[in-house]
Amino acid sequence: MSIVVPVYQGERTLRTLIEEILPLTSVTHSPGGRPLIVEEVLLVFDHGPDGSADVIRGLVAEHTFVRGVWLSRNFGQHPATLAGMASSGGEWIVTMDEDGQHDPADIGGLLDTALDQQSSVVYAKPTNAAPHGLLRNAASRGSKWLIAKAMAADNTVSYQSYRLVLGEVGRSVAAYAGSEAYLDVALGWIAGEVTTSPVELREEQGRRSGYNLRTLLSHFWRMVLSSGTKGLRMVSIIGVAFAVLGLALVLWVLASYLLFDLGSEVRGWASTMVILLFGFGATLFSLGVVAEYVGVNVKTAMGKPPYLIVADPADGPLGRTGKANPTEPDPQA
Repeated sequence: MSIVVPVYQGERTLRTLIEEILPLTSVTHSPGGRPLIVEEVLLVFDHGPDGSADVIRGLVAEHTFVRGVWLSRNFGQHPATLAGMASSGGEWIVTMDEDGQHDPADIGGLLDTALDQQSSVVYAKPTNAAPHGLLRNAASRGSKWLIAKAMAADNTVSYQSYRLVLGEVGRSVAAYAGSEAYLDVALGWIAGEVTTSPVELREEQGRRSGYNLRTLLSHFWRMVLSSGTKGLRMVSIIGVAFAVLGLALVLWVLASYLLFDLGSEVRGWASTMVILLFGFGATLFSLGVVAEYVGVNVKTAMGKPPYLIVADPADGPLGRTGKANPTEPDPQA
């Protein structure tokens, strides 16, 4: 197995996580009696605001199974996960968070589920509420339910960052997924059977979430756009609905004028303004949705990469921060 951990604020949690994974680097057995071994842990540095880079370097020096994957800049959790998948070599890939809420001891259960149900992707299914607060948990469940119903993406409700993926599936997704693709949606494009396995989430180890309202909304919108062109179909449905509503209103006004002699009572200003506001609002909303899809295609056509892996900056030119000694002779002299 390869374990991929995107790292943004892992300065205080990574060492504990590696200590928990350490027993799995020797042959152990799943609850179902299947042998497994973690051959590598890939810590993908996503340029967070803390000292995670130094912690990663220390762990790489201490453990032969730990590898650092260095991104050129901050790309986000999903691109960082894709970069780790692309760099992995295991038959299975486990992705998990850095904050301690995912227990490595549950990996055996994920593997048993994958083999028992012949699934190429297994999501952890929490048996308890995620440690993010009532409002964020409700928003997360609501957004997944909305996309599952509106976009007919049934697997959306199962999406979790703690997942087990068949190695060749994960590496294939990392090879073709575009810069705006939502990781789990991209997995669903090629994965066979997708299922879940029960786990219990733990409390985060005393660090703030790297997500704020803006990034969470961006996360949600990326999931919408990656779910296919059903959003464009919704635009068409909205257009048809407003056309039918406008026709019904016209018929009502004509009927009122011809049959009930209410022509003198029909002022029209308020209703006209309401129609204009709703009509222009629906038009602008529809254009906005279409523009988002066009923007995704433009970025893809321009070749914007979802991630870029580089060498450890400390080992390259950026790591040479020392100033030249003025007392040394000039080699050009």
